[in-house]
Amino acid sequence: TMEQCLYAVMLNSANECAYAVAEHVGGTVEHFVDMMNEKAAELGCTNTHFANPHGLFDENHYTTAHDMALIAKAAYQNETFRIITGTARYTIPPTNKHDEPTDLQNHNEMIHAFKTRGQYLYEYCVGGKTGYTTAANSTLVTYAEKDDMTLICVIMNAQSPAQWTDSIALYNYYFENFSLYNVAQ
Repeated sequence: TMEQCLYAVMLNSANECAYAVAEHVGGTVEHFVDMMNEKAAELGCTNTHFANPHGLFDENHYTTAHDMALIAKAAYQNETFRIITGTARYTIPPTNKHDEPTDLQNHNEMIHAFKTRGQYLYEYCVGGKTGYTTAANSTLVTYAEKDDMTLICVIMNAQSPAQWTDSIALYNYYFENFSLYNVAQ
């Protein structure tokens, strides 16, 4: 299903599912990528160009931390996205094509102890997406909520485990030093 494909993309970086979603939504992968670029521009992104639906290396595929934060902010407005990106594990049941259930685990170590035995779990993290290519190194976009404040953190070009430690350090700093105020009051 589309829902299962979205879980596979967001939790396991399933590139084949990203292609399937792109073809289903855009008619063709190329048209979907055009749609991605149009949406990025609509959101105010000025240094982003998508070349594929999955984020693997392409010379014409680039972005900035600022633009990723704009995209992340818009994505977080979608309730289904928030649910999927904050899920630790999801199981796709057996199908007529696959006899066994498919267990998906979120690769975001701030939400789910995927490979590191939980040393980077962060109690306020409510979602996010990991990324890695040889050219980009580790990237991470996360959301954290505490005391009615929701923050977005974007880490790019990190040598692992810095994507986790830097995110946690930034969140801790902001949660300890900033508060929300109603200026009208």
